Amino acid sequence: MRNDARLRHIPIIMITSRSGEKHRQRAFEIGVNRYLGKPYQEAELLRNVGELLSGGDSNG
Repeated sequence: MRNDARLRHIPIIMITSRSGEKHRQRAFEIGVNRYLGKPYQEAELLRNVGELLSGGDSNG
């Protein structure tokens, strides 16, 4: 998605069971906006979606 100019603006939230810092860093390197480890709280996901849709911080 990040290589396609038409899709580049779409925020990406990665949800994964891999919680190591190495995996987190790699995700941000390839363009992920938010990284959530499993298990995650529904409220956490909804907060992240809301922030990204309202133009909030792109990585974090």
